[in-house]
Parts: sequence; C-alpha cells; structure tokens
Amino acid sequence: MNTNRLETIFSDLKASGQKTVLPFLTAGYPSLPATGAMLHALEARGTRICELGVPFSDPVADGPTIQASYTAALEAGVTVAGIFSMVRDYRAAGGSMALLAMVSYSIVFKLGPQQFCAQAADAGLDGLIVPDLSLDEAGDFIEIAKQAGLCNVLLISPTTPDARRAEIAKASTGFVYFMSVAGITGERITLPPETIDAVAALKTHTDTPICVGFGISSPDMVEAVCQVAAGAIVGSAIIHKINDAVAQNAPQDQLVETVADFVADLLAPVQ
Repeated sequence: MNTNRLETIFSDLKASGQKTVLPFLTAGYPSLPATGAMLHALEARGTRICELGVPFSDPVADGPTIQASYTAALEAGVTVAGIFSMVRDYRAAGGSMALLAMVSYSIVFKLGPQQFCAQAADAGLDGLIVPDLSLDEAGDFIEIAKQAGLCNVLLISPTTPDARRAEIAKASTGFVYFMSVAGITGERITLPPETIDAVAALKTHTDTPICVGFGISSPDMVEAVCQVAAGAIVGSAIIHKINDAVAQNAPQDQLVETVADFVADLLAPVQ
C-alpha cells in the first residue's frame, strides 16, 4: 500500500516547522472542469492539501453559502462518479496535493462503505471527512477506510467535553478537524479566543495534527489560528469568491485565477 499523501505532507510540514492552509472547494461548482482547473491552480500557488465537498441535498454542518453551491452543483447534474472521474484526471495530469472528500454518510451508505472507500482511493483521494458519523458509530468505517488506504478525519466541536475530545483525536487519522464555533460554516471577522486555548490544550493529548475550520476568512485569521494549529481550513470565503465570479459571468480562466490569488494570500502568513 502506498504511503498516504495526507500523512506524508503533515509529517513533512512538522519536520520543517511549517503550517498550512486547507482550501475547501465544492466539487462541481460552478462545474467539474472548473474544479479540476482550480485544483491545478491552487497547487501551482503552493497549496498542499485541499478539501472537496461532495454535494448533498441536506448538508449537516454547512452554512448557506456552501449549501447554495451544493444545490447549484446538484442541479447541474454532478454525481459521485463524476467527482471521482475529475479527481482521477487531476492525478493523471500529475496533481500531487493531498485531497479529502467531505461527504455525508448517506452518500457513503448508498454506495456501500467498502465500495465507496475503494472507489475513492482508486480515484486518488487520500482521506474522508464524514461530518454526520459520530465517534460511536465510526469504528467499522475507520477500519474500512484504513484498509482502502484512506485517512478518516473526525470533527471536534467547541461544546465537546475535554475527555471526549481526547477520544476523538485518538481515533482520527490524517488530522483532527477542530470546529472553531458550534453550528454551521460561514465567514466571520474574528474567532473566539477560547478556540486557540482549546487547540493548545488538545495538543497536549495527541500527536495528530489539529486543523481549525469554520469561519476563517482572512490571512490575519490564518496567522492567528496557525500559532497553535497545524493548519487553517477555509471554505465559505472561497465559495464567496466563486459566487462573485459566477455572478459577473467571468470566464473560467478568470474565475480560477481569482480563487488561486485569494488562496495564495491566505497562505502567505504561513509560508
């Protein structure tokens, strides 16, 4: 079995004392070719890990910005098979970023966990984030993902008790996804100071990298989070940039460059 890209990249980052930004893209928004082009552009600007949201009609943790992008992608006919094909094309063209899919367990269950994980790994994905699968329900799935060569990233909420946080961190592979705020995703101007304290405290209980998401939207916020976290996850702010380009009927090349420029700015404080 090949070494998992996600684990290798975080190991390399730790060895060099670096932190990173994990951009989130909705797979298939505004189109699958545009998503593929954005992956290549992000990698060219220094991105090493990217999260792909698999569109779902009833997302659990996504705010209105990402929900709307999911709806648009579904209305355009985006499917899991189409997303896997796009990832396969990215790999065939030399793409080397670690890629994770954020996907509802409903989608995994429909295809079958073993089949889904096998197809995801074959396409070139490195990990999965299944936000509606709790730690208590995740045991078998973690093992299935592991056998396929995939990391299974678990989420921790600000309301999660300390002992439970340590359990989740122990079970999570690749990294731990720490939600900066309870509720849903969305852009914010600042993050609660207790988020930084909570991540620092969790680091004393786990060697697994901790990345913070939900609400991060600027280079300053990336810099603040990465004082303690291994990485910052940025989603809604990127989808907002795509929305603006779509609203202006921008050609695909321009849309891709706009997103790549924005992510490069986010990366600047940690490079």
